[in-house]
Amino acid sequence: MTRLLHLGSVVVDLVLNVPYLPERGADVLAAASRASPGGGFNVLAAAARQGMRAAYAGAHGTGPFADLARAGLAAEGIEVLLPPAPGPDTGVVVAIVEAGGERTFLTAPGAEAALTAANLAAVEPVPGDVAYLSGYSFVHAATRAALLDWLGRLDGAGTPGRAGTPGRAGTPGRAGTLVVFDPGPLADQIPAAALAAVLGRADWLTCNAREAAILSGQSDPAAATRALAVGQRGVVVRTGPGGCLLGHGGSEPVVVPGWAVQAVDTNGAGDTHAGVFIAALARGAAPPEAARLANAAAALSVTRPGPATAPTASELAGFLASTASGRPAGGTGR
Repeated sequence: MTRLLHLGSVVVDLVLNVPYLPERGADVLAAASRASPGGGFNVLAAAARQGMRAAYAGAHGTGPFADLARAGLAAEGIEVLLPPAPGPDTGVVVAIVEAGGERTFLTAPGAEAALTAANLAAVEPVPGDVAYLSGYSFVHAATRAALLDWLGRLDGAGTPGRAGTPGRAGTPGRAGTLVVFDPGPLADQIPAAALAAVLGRADWLTCNAREAAILSGQSDPAAATRALAVGQRGVVVRTGPGGCLLGHGGSEPVVVPGWAVQAVDTNGAGDTHAGVFIAALARGAAPPEAARLANAAAALSVTRPGPATAPTASELAGFLASTASGRPAGGTGR
């Protein structure tokens, strides 16, 4: 069974629902607050709820936040490959969600930001695995070095190289491992050499329109998709209410529309999109169909307070059946 191997960061989200963001130096009363696993957990849970085997290969700490993160992973049936790191706790993200559903993050890294090459020596992918990498990991020097080393070993070479043919769903690289990269909100803080290396090995790049603009220098999402879809790399650019754009090298980007929904909380919607897209590819879906399913899952997820609001396979099927022949009508897929 195809496995999602997540080498990013599972953290704890401290979510505050507020009517608006306060001005500097002011205060605002939150209508609700909660703590739950987040970050990479959202992608893993989204894929697992679609029936895909999932494993967390990142670092995790020792303390109450780490315990909460591991409990969440266990509840979803997600395997944890590494032992707890002694000393620091797992990091936290303060997610501030405004009344319209928009979210703002404040991140305090923890043990997950100190992944080492020694840790990853025990992480051996098997043919058919999908390796998911997050841009957050490449911001931290130690984790960045460890992941670049691991990528180099993935294909039996000293440096990451091209592999795979993402135009066919689930086609792996030379070592049988498909690599998916999500640059995340801190894309502009990844050192250029590291960014070039991971993009050079990525079979799929998945990001939102803001991140695509940062990576490509193109403000128009279609132009950004076109610029990023080089060689054999596939690109998914999420455009919020518009759904997403799907690109492959040498082809014009394809618009995959979203669904019209009333957003309650957009936190984790992009993670839901990525996890469901990967799970659909792993089942053999063609990229346009995988993107359609991912758009539907993201639309459903934003109608629920999050962050880990990805639907199960049966919930997604019910949502599709409840719409007009399962066809989108312009919706949400951050």
